[in-house]
Amino acid sequence: MANNLISDAVLVKNYIEGDESALSILIERHQSKIYGFIYTKIQDRDICDDVFQDTFIKVIKTLKSKSYNEEGKFLPWVMRIAHNLIIDYFRKSKKMPMQRDNEEYSVFSYLTDTNLNVEDQIILDQVEYDLSRLIDELPDDQKEVLQMRIYQDLSFKEIADATGVSINTALGRMRYALMNLRKVIEKNQIILTN
Repeated sequence: MANNLISDAVLVKNYIEGDESALSILIERHQSKIYGFIYTKIQDRDICDDVFQDTFIKVIKTLKSKSYNEEGKFLPWVMRIAHNLIIDYFRKSKKMPMQRDNEEYSVFSYLTDTNLNVEDQIILDQVEYDLSRLIDELPDDQKEVLQMRIYQDLSFKEIADATGVSINTALGRMRYALMNLRKVIEKNQIILTN
């Protein structure tokens, strides 16, 4: 069977069962998308190489420990790992990532602001935690779109391609996700600002 006909889920299963070449196929298949994602955030080749490598070290550790359970959503899972490592990099280096003009801003954009005092940082961390708990309550299809948009900074076209739906469906799911979040926030009178 040609490599491009084997699904990510089958390759992950094969790798977990000891087929080392399955991981090479997965890395080769998704390398440009994952590396490109990291590069848009960091824009420094050496650091990108490090983050890319760290991403796959984490992927390997998780797969080897048999604690992977993303139900066939390999690429979004890897992108989430890369995103978290990018945030870690900015936290350690105390640099703010470049913001693209006219992009939607989210609370997550400000998590590495060096001007925050300890109290503000704790509040922001709590906001992030509360928001991620609220997102977890959403129906799976809405949660998936929201996470891909916020955490992975994917365009709606990329989200549509990754989830196998039309752009309109992806946009609709995002709209419903935001409406549902608003309802929960208002109902529980949750304060998401400091």
